[in-house]
Amino acid sequence: MESFVWEWGSLLLRWLHIVAAMAWIGSSFFFMHLDASLKRTPDIPAGEGAAAWQVHGGGFYEMRKYFVAPEHLSPDLTWHKWQAYTTWLSGFVLLAWIYYAQSKLYLVDPAVMDLSAPAASAVGIGALALGWLIYDRICRSPIGKSESGLAAIGLLVITAAAFGFAQVFSGRGALIHTGALMATWMAGNVFLVIIPNQRKVVAALMKGERPDPNLGKQAKQRSAQNNYLTLPVVLLMISNHYPMLFSSNATIPLIVALITASGAVIRFFYNVRHADHARSPWWAWAAATAGLGAAFAVALAGSAGGRSILGLPPQAAVSETVKLASADPALALAKASPPDHVVELVAGRCAMCHAAEPAWEGIGVAPKGVLLDSGPAIGRQAEAIRRQAVLTHNMPPNNITEMTSEERQVLADWLKDTTR
Repeated sequence: MESFVWEWGSLLLRWLHIVAAMAWIGSSFFFMHLDASLKRTPDIPAGEGAAAWQVHGGGFYEMRKYFVAPEHLSPDLTWHKWQAYTTWLSGFVLLAWIYYAQSKLYLVDPAVMDLSAPAASAVGIGALALGWLIYDRICRSPIGKSESGLAAIGLLVITAAAFGFAQVFSGRGALIHTGALMATWMAGNVFLVIIPNQRKVVAALMKGERPDPNLGKQAKQRSAQNNYLTLPVVLLMISNHYPMLFSSNATIPLIVALITASGAVIRFFYNVRHADHARSPWWAWAAATAGLGAAFAVALAGSAGGRSILGLPPQAAVSETVKLASADPALALAKASPPDHVVELVAGRCAMCHAAEPAWEGIGVAPKGVLLDSGPAIGRQAEAIRRQAVLTHNMPPNNITEMTSEERQVLADWLKDTTR
């Protein structure tokens, strides 16, 4: 029952997270487009505001933006904040649910660093908090006055963070935490800068005072940064489904840098085009294509099957002698050394796909990066085998290798022995 509860909770949390993220990203795209499409109208004095017309759902909308204080302020203000808050909160709970509570299954790779579950969680949460403090300090420093300088330093920080995560977590754990760090920047911008500044502006208007224009400029800058981070964050959040991205921890920082730069360039194209179709920077697509192509080449070179395709020498083999952290030494021993008949069974039904160099046609990288081609590797994936092959029969997919009920029972008996 416990495994099914974890699975159902993951489904509901992911559902909420995706829907909230769609709302947040949609509003970000819309308001960046709105700002870019604003035009001066005769009834608005120069330098005081602009307007844009929209058509949707059979109706027409005239939307105005005031650059300075409007003559009056409606009490019915719509605050765009809960999309951001819900996205981050649901994402953090999902991160804790999958990667912290089940760290031995998804976050900790003993071949990288054999962390205990509490230590891995502390590293992840601490890095998110420290990452926000560093980012916010950079934005408030003289570097923050230059958009290009801030973008360049931000890319370096993201790449350095990816490198750091790759030194302590599994490949998929490193990628998801890099994405979570960028998402924390975005949510922090809304919660700690954009909304507080807007509240100060509203308070000043209610008092009949002229708001500090720097408050609006600072909020606009953070909003624009959020917009440029959206595409890279979304890709990193779905990266756990694509093992070629995390086949090698050594290639993760470069892949993250290329994806982040490419995603930002794509948003640059649309932000400029929405302002003036006549000067659309079409070169941005060439740059983004080159960046994503380079990321593909790096990912290919980082996987065992890809290196074979490229004619590169195989990577140094990782020692199978790893320390398995466990409160129960007997459980650690059982997982490290499955019986020979279990190893033979899994190798015959699963290892043609779940190997460093998969033999199944059309599969170049082991699905989800899970290796089942040796005894210790099978032992490390005991819980995953329980969920996928015993409890749900989800693997092999469509039972393509014809695993029998008797063979699944053999796995169930072995897994039962490991928990005694």
